Amino acid sequence: MRNITVLSGGMGGARFLQGLLHGIAAGTLPGVAPDAEVTVVANTADDIWVHGLKVCPDLDTVMYTLGAGIDLERGWGRREETWSVKTELAEYGVEPTWFGLGDRDVATHLVRTQMLDAGYVLSEVTEALCKRWQPGVRLLPMTDDRVETHVAIADADSPSGRRVVHFQEYWVRLRAAVAAETVVFVGLDDAKPAPGVIDAITDADLVVLPPSNPVVSVGTILGVPGMREAITATRAPVVGLSPIVGGTHVRGMAEQMLTSIGVEVSAAAVGLHYGARSAGGVLDGWLVDVRDADAIAPLEEAGIACRAVPLMMTDHDATAAMAAAAVGLVTG
Repeated sequence: MRNITVLSGGMGGARFLQGLLHGIAAGTLPGVAPDAEVTVVANTADDIWVHGLKVCPDLDTVMYTLGAGIDLERGWGRREETWSVKTELAEYGVEPTWFGLGDRDVATHLVRTQMLDAGYVLSEVTEALCKRWQPGVRLLPMTDDRVETHVAIADADSPSGRRVVHFQEYWVRLRAAVAAETVVFVGLDDAKPAPGVIDAITDADLVVLPPSNPVVSVGTILGVPGMREAITATRAPVVGLSPIVGGTHVRGMAEQMLTSIGVEVSAAAVGLHYGARSAGGVLDGWLVDVRDADAIAPLEEAGIACRAVPLMMTDHDATAAMAAAAVGLVTG
């Protein structure tokens, strides 16, 4: 295998990519060439405009993580960050005060916004930004078109009994602490895959769905028109890793998002939600954690190869072992 394509969200996908690259470099992935190239198709549906700047959280998290610029403790934003701009904006009373842009991070958004204003598309801008960070992968946005995720929540003061907030407000300001009644993907149905995305899937030797959110990360990537058809057409095996371990998400808000679309919060249910490629879904194989071994039988009955292995990304070696198990599941 020389070409691996990963459909990634932010923190979970970025950490998996670190382990994948570690495993490739160490030669521990069965059948994968030591010079294999990795293409990342990143979710852009949680992008947001803040203070006139275009912010792409998942693209930046992957870029910063693989480029050794991420804040390791938070898992997002720049390391050694300062917050003078945020403080000054708050002093002026400028909203939103709940979404803070760090001083180092704001430089990325300034460059991105200036390039977009100059007529470059997001995929071109991302390529330019990566020249600084050298992430070791080809990083592609899922689309160059504007797509935004919004979440409907209960609001007793609204005539309809609910209101809709941007996904970032739901996650950052509300901390996903209120129930998500429904999730709306604005612009997704009209979006087109960014240049290179379809080829990255159809020409791959392996396609991986990392343990990213199955609704608002991987789910939105799969929702771009033409994406599922490309996965159906590729000759590469498609393997995923469960973001649900022991009946709950490890980090993030997969539980809230799955509940909003009526999918049970379990490793088996997420795999069945993606579905077997032989039956119109997207998966050939699905890894679950050892604590969820009871998921193997229903998944295999549905036509998805399944194996239970440790799925906690405690360090690069552990994550590389997960990647090796994923490769082995669909190629062994």
